[in-house]
Amino acid sequence: MPYITAADGARIHYKDWGHGRPVVLAHGWPLNADSWEAQQLHLASHGFRAVAHDRRGHGRSDQTWLGNEMNTYADDLAALIDELDLRDVTLVGFSTGGGEVVRYIGRHGTGRVAQLVLVSAVPPFMLRTDDNPGGVPAEVFDAIRAGSLADRSQLYRDLADGPFFGNNRPGAAVSQGIRDAFWRQGLQSGHRNAYECVAAFSATDFRADLDAVDVPTLVIHGDDDQVVPFEVGGRASAARIKNAALKVYPGAPHGITDTHKDQLNEDLLAFLGS
Repeated sequence: MPYITAADGARIHYKDWGHGRPVVLAHGWPLNADSWEAQQLHLASHGFRAVAHDRRGHGRSDQTWLGNEMNTYADDLAALIDELDLRDVTLVGFSTGGGEVVRYIGRHGTGRVAQLVLVSAVPPFMLRTDDNPGGVPAEVFDAIRAGSLADRSQLYRDLADGPFFGNNRPGAAVSQGIRDAFWRQGLQSGHRNAYECVAAFSATDFRADLDAVDVPTLVIHGDDDQVVPFEVGGRASAARIKNAALKVYPGAPHGITDTHKDQLNEDLLAFLGS
């Protein structure tokens, strides 16, 4: 399997499909590059080079003891882009991956970046604080950490069966296969890595990173997202990034890469061609 080596020696696995202008996809917690398969196949089938990597500690990448925070995630992404010598890149970040790609821009600039897409993404700042009163209470993330320590397999089952895909809403019919894939990918992550990543996605302030974005940006978010609430994530990010376009999926949950994959695939293609 293809790997690049990060600055600290960690091996980062990636999948590199198709040929053409590059699109780099950063996944959510506690998933891996497999969560992008529908988009990666669609983009690669329409003339793009679609690259998706497993964040350190997730999937097939090394389960490092240290480095489970956004600066290192962003530097690993930079190592991947540099090693493959990717230019005119469209960065696409889903959920936690949205934090990863904007922190990449904050730390490494947009010299290699042509466009940015944020999908159900955690920026600008999820945690409720004195200067972010609309954020999510810390107790929510404490409960996720407690669930991880108590029985993380069941935690992932509960997330997949409920809020992640909106399967707890009346009339929802998310397939067992989609829910099982979430659980399987979650258990491929390292226990410590996934545990520490909760703080990385919830307590990292990305507001300054968003202020550094100077490329065309598309923000996509479901307005029934129970994981990253629309007002906390998509609406706030689109308002902060200069000239960003906001596309709202009415009634859509967090995991739109699966539940709304056809719509998302077409929206990505349209933006790539804009």
